[in-house]
Amino acid sequence: MSRHNRREARSRTRSRIAVILTGAALLSWAGPGANAFWTAASTGGSASASADALRTGATPTATVSGGNVTLAWNATTTLAGRAVTGYTVARYASASGGTKVATGGTCSGTVTAGPGCTDQGVPTGTWYYTVTPVLAQWQGAESVRSGGAAVDTTPPGAPSVVAPTYVYSGNVAAVPVNGSTEPGASIALAVTDVGAAHSVPATATANSSGAWNATVNLSSLNPGTITYRAVATDTAGNQGNPATPGTTTSVKDVAAPAVSTVALADGGGSGSSIGVLDAKDKVIITFSESMDASTICSKWTAGADGTVSGNGVVMVNVSSSNVLSVTVTSAGCATSRIGTVALAGTYYGSGTLSYGGNGSNGSSLSWNAVAKALTITLGTRSTGGAANTTAQPAAAPSFTPDSGITDAAGNALPTDKFTSTTASRF
Repeated sequence: MSRHNRREARSRTRSRIAVILTGAALLSWAGPGANAFWTAASTGGSASASADALRTGATPTATVSGGNVTLAWNATTTLAGRAVTGYTVARYASASGGTKVATGGTCSGTVTAGPGCTDQGVPTGTWYYTVTPVLAQWQGAESVRSGGAAVDTTPPGAPSVVAPTYVYSGNVAAVPVNGSTEPGASIALAVTDVGAAHSVPATATANSSGAWNATVNLSSLNPGTITYRAVATDTAGNQGNPATPGTTTSVKDVAAPAVSTVALADGGGSGSSIGVLDAKDKVIITFSESMDASTICSKWTAGADGTVSGNGVVMVNVSSSNVLSVTVTSAGCATSRIGTVALAGTYYGSGTLSYGGNGSNGSSLSWNAVAKALTITLGTRSTGGAANTTAQPAAAPSFTPDSGITDAAGNALPTDKFTSTTASRF
């Protein structure tokens, strides 16, 4: 072959290679949005070209946390196995149709860091995502939309909080607290004493109805007002405002009540004699704090005054050992707890002397919430022999309470005998 012919052959070869290489940078049948393109190969002195195409993007999965949606998908290659150079991610407000919405966070623009990204600051709603692979200037087909990603950016309101009125010796180690909030929300509970000197934390999770409950040991908190503060975090990760929590209060009182005084008092009525048993004579038992009157007489109400009287309803008995006791019929109160009073004097010498009476002359039992005093008043004598008419000197009576009497908080009154430090007589 002549030198001229050889130069022409080399020129034609270079032209064919140039055309093939140019084809690798141009779409075979459409503009830049198409997903098929030419690839070139050259071995020795020969060159060839073949068509390649991008696969459809893989359907992403979406995980929601607050206002962020984290997406993951399988990597995409061309039909010939070439790795793509990135992906574009889109968001839709419906499972089909609708307008494509640009994503934010690491999902904006072309994602090149890998098959995954996080769309940040997503507004409340249910969103569907697609992934489209890209290779240089070529773009593959958009993927099938993901399942709906329900985004909730609305924080829950303050949960309701319910706690016992009193924290007392019987419940201080396991105080029940409950309330309601959004279903499935988690509760962060903080319980503090006066001045928030001490704090006890607790957590709870609301059930499908929004009900939640917790049990807290408040032994470490000081007596006085106890404050409960609860903040909810919903299942989307939105936290309620800590500055406006759900709140309630209790009063912590774990001290047992005590008997302060026991006094015998002359009734002062017509014909009354000091130092002997007469109608209208009284036994007055005073306590260290306000008692739950309903634990003395089931007909009474805690925190209020109460009186039981009537024809034969209250019977005051004095034994031959000069111990006074009280019996109340069910008409007065179905359950009564009082105790016995040792009179510390010889007011009656044999058998049992009973004082009942009728109407205004009947025996009575009364509670004064302000004075914290229980008063037993004798009516006219009903049965038994005559009382000792010899005036008794003043002496120190004693009181032994029945079991089950409690203070307003629920702390039990000890059943130990209390002897007054002050002498008195009827």
